[in-house]
Amino acid sequence: AEIKDLGAGSIIGLGHTRYSTTGSSRAENAHPLPFHHPTLGPGAIAHNGNLLNAGSLRAQMQEQGVVFETALDTEVMARLIESTHGRTWEDVIRRTFARVVGAYSCGIITPNQLIALRDPFGFRPLCIGYIPLPGQPAHVIASETCALDTVHATFVREVQPGEMVVMDEHGVHSVTFQPSSKHAMCVFEFIYFARPDSILKNCELEDARIRMGHELAQEAPVEADMVVPFPDSGTPAAIGYAEAAGIPFREALMKSRYINRTFIQPDQSLREAGVMLKLNPLPRSIRGKRLIAVDDSIVRGTTSRRIIERLRAAGASEIHMRISSPPMRFPCFMGVDIGSTKELIAAGRSVEEVRKQIGADSLHYLSIPGLIRAIGRGTAQEFCRACFDGSYPVPVPQQLEMDKMQFEGPAAQLLKV
Repeated sequence: AEIKDLGAGSIIGLGHTRYSTTGSSRAENAHPLPFHHPTLGPGAIAHNGNLLNAGSLRAQMQEQGVVFETALDTEVMARLIESTHGRTWEDVIRRTFARVVGAYSCGIITPNQLIALRDPFGFRPLCIGYIPLPGQPAHVIASETCALDTVHATFVREVQPGEMVVMDEHGVHSVTFQPSSKHAMCVFEFIYFARPDSILKNCELEDARIRMGHELAQEAPVEADMVVPFPDSGTPAAIGYAEAAGIPFREALMKSRYINRTFIQPDQSLREAGVMLKLNPLPRSIRGKRLIAVDDSIVRGTTSRRIIERLRAAGASEIHMRISSPPMRFPCFMGVDIGSTKELIAAGRSVEEVRKQIGADSLHYLSIPGLIRAIGRGTAQEFCRACFDGSYPVPVPQQLEMDKMQFEGPAAQLLKV
């Protein structure tokens, strides 16, 4: 997005690297989004998550003459802020987000404030850091602690569900803008989304993913010659499986460092092409060998099926797939780009049917209890696991086929809930 000067002596900034879940991956949909409140002045917002009632809120504002320039649910929040009365930014933001339903971890800047807020369920992560600069200490917010490390900031704490943290020249203060009766952080953050060098809920993710491999080895042992990860996301669990099973770990798939993560590519054709370019097997290492292939998840089946084909072509005698998460059978409405059961290979299929689809000799998914034991931070009820068991923490649209392009183009259909 275009960088705009909000004044305040350039002491506040806001940036965002977007993973598209609502609206396409085009420049017009980039964050942060600027807004201008009629009495309080300019600001900007960046957002991680997904709003469940964006369609109905957008329709209401359009009836009142509000014009939207993007296809983002984030713009719904920006336009709400502009039209909400309040004497202070805190008042406006509190009243704005009382109308919003869904997953949101937001950074907001005004001419003299940096504001962080997180939905009352805490679906997506958000943390606060501190840089002790001479004469002018700096406060930083980020989705993950690894981002704080890159700017030499010290991790202070996570923004709590339902909390708004305001940082300005006078210091930092916190208010609860929505009481939180139930926490439901996305468990997929621990499995895949967050970087392994980040910390969530005081849990080092690399260690948690290795423990997922330990649990897998306990649940689904098999005789084999080596444990092979699908890099990079399957590597920690593969290390854990090899440790627990006493089977040699071998990186027999070479990854191109120039290819992005295939799961988060915006469309299927890019995912298919990415798989073929990203991983290349080492025939001399795997010829005639029985392999335990470990990955963090099977979502669409794109990576698993293609890589198993290539491993067999390279001479593997057996391929036993071990997945460090349960089967994904339900769409996500809280900030993961899976809005349809049509995209999920495990939806409506048994494990045996999925095994046949991907061409493995055996297949085992980590159980939900095993996953929670590996994370080691609370019970299953404290996480959103709806993509596994369909137990959504909040009511979802009646039509379980969310279209991420619902606001694209003049003839876009509005999703109302």
